[in-house]
Amino acid sequence: MDFAVLTIFPEMFIPFWEHGIIRRAVEQDKISASAINIRDFAEGRHHVTDDRPYGGGCGMVLKPEPLARAIRDVKKRQPSSKTILMTPQGRVFNQNVACELASEDGLIFVCGRYEGVDERICQDFTDDEISIGDYVLTGGELAVMVIIDAVTRLIPGVLGGADSAEKDSFSEGLLEHAHYTRPQTFEGMAVPDVLLSGHHKEIERWRLETSLIRTFLKRPDLLKDRSPLSKQELKILEKWYFDIGKIIQAQSSSGTDALSGDE
Repeated sequence: MDFAVLTIFPEMFIPFWEHGIIRRAVEQDKISASAINIRDFAEGRHHVTDDRPYGGGCGMVLKPEPLARAIRDVKKRQPSSKTILMTPQGRVFNQNVACELASEDGLIFVCGRYEGVDERICQDFTDDEISIGDYVLTGGELAVMVIIDAVTRLIPGVLGGADSAEKDSFSEGLLEHAHYTRPQTFEGMAVPDVLLSGHHKEIERWRLETSLIRTFLKRPDLLKDRSPLSKQELKILEKWYFDIGKIIQAQSSSGTDALSGDE
């Protein structure tokens, strides 16, 4: 996978390339990564990359000429790469989009700045527009790092375990199960006995159940949107439904006011 980032702040990416999974992926030739300075493609002594918007208004807009030259230059080296503009108006990035992008030969990212980029770049020089969420950042650089990190994890051989990426949160439409490590007891809180039992089948069932619990409590929308649920997942949810029903029935028979809506 070839990553190229067009930005007016290429130095922001130096520490990103040099640490963690990204560094290892570069060293193992799983990815190539470069940050290209858009100013290098601007004309004039001052290499101006932005100008005032037509029609008036506050802020500045990235000029089309330097961006077009920069995109064309990278395309010569990465002709099969997909060009992506980071913009709040793009489709929202998620794990499914990460999987989609991981199947590409390469990605060219255009980092927006100021009030945005000239619309003619959006129309004729990019293949996709992506946003990492409904909030405003100073520029697209941090958003690009998020996407590159998420996509790189999905490239075969990048992570240590063969199935590490598949078991991450969201990969199966659920939040990941709870994790524990040494010490066995921390400030009075013990590791669940099942994780110490050595019974792999029971451990997998426990992990699935905690994954469902965490998803139900923290992101119930994921369960609503997930289709279809597996037979094992449905069996666990049906057991919860049955157990909750028994609790409600017991409380109701004892005359608990809370069930009648009384304060």
